[in-house]
Amino acid sequence: MKLIQIFGLIIFLSMHYYTSGQDTPVHQTDKAIIEKIIHDFKDSDKSDPGKLLKDIGLTFLETPYVAHTLETGPEEKMVINLRELDCTTFAENCLALVHTILSDHPTFDTFSALLQRIRYRDGIRSGYISRLHYFSEWIDNNVHKGYVMDVAKSIGAPLLTTSVGFMGDHPASYPVLKAHPELVPELKRIELEVSATNRWYIPLDGLDKFEASIKDGDIIGITTSIKGLDVTHVVIASWESHGLSFIHASSTAEKVINDPLTLKEYLKKGKSNTGIMVVRAVKLHR
Repeated sequence: MKLIQIFGLIIFLSMHYYTSGQDTPVHQTDKAIIEKIIHDFKDSDKSDPGKLLKDIGLTFLETPYVAHTLETGPEEKMVINLRELDCTTFAENCLALVHTILSDHPTFDTFSALLQRIRYRDGIRSGYISRLHYFSEWIDNNVHKGYVMDVAKSIGAPLLTTSVGFMGDHPASYPVLKAHPELVPELKRIELEVSATNRWYIPLDGLDKFEASIKDGDIIGITTSIKGLDVTHVVIASWESHGLSFIHASSTAEKVINDPLTLKEYLKKGKSNTGIMVVRAVKLHR
C-alpha cells in the first residue's frame, strides 16, 4: 500500500471511530446515537425509569437484528454497538441509557462505564467468562448492583427450579469455548453457582394472575424447557390497546419491532416457552 493510501485510510478511520477509555474504538455513529438519545431525553420525566426505558426502546424501532456482535474472542473487548442489536444487547443498552440519563453526569463516557457494569459480573470485564451469559445471573447480579429490581420475586411468583449448563455441555457451539477449552471448567463452576441461586419466574399458566403487576419498560426474559438454558429471548414490556405486548430485537423480523402479538400469544406459540422472568429499572440510591 502506498504512503498516500495509508494516510488516507488513517484519516478515514479517524473520521468514523472515536477512541474512549475502551480497548475497542467506538464507531462515531454509535457515539452520535447515544449522545442524541441523552439530549432528547434530558428533560423527560425521570420519576418513572420504566416508562423512560420503554420510550428509549421505541427509538430503536427498525434497527437491524444482528447476532453475536459481542463475540470478540477470549480477551472480551468492550463492544458498544447500537447500530446492530440482538435481544439482550437491545435491553441492556436501553437500561444503560436510562441510568445514564438519571445520572449526575449524562455523557457518553458515563454510558460506556454503565454498560460495562451492567454486562459483566460485578461490573468487572476480565475475559469471556466474566460476561453474564445467563439471563438469570444477569438479573441477580444487576439486582445486587442496584440497577433493577426483581419483579417476579416481589409479587410472590414461584422459584425457577431448572438448572443452567448448556454452554458448558456444548462448548463446540461457542467459538471462544471451542478454541479455548481451558475456559470450560471455570464456566461450569459458574453454572453450578447460578443453578443454586434462587431465581423467580411467572409460569405461563400463571400469567393471567400476575400480568397486571407488569409495567411498561419492564425487562422480560422468556424462560424455556430446553435443558441447560434459563431464557431463550429477552424483550421489553409495552402495554398497548390490545393488551400486554412487547418491544424486542426480533430474529424473525430481522429488526427491532413493537410486536403485534400480545405477550401471552407469543409465549403460547413457542413449544419450549414456560414463562417469564421480569425485572424493572430502578433509581440508584446515592
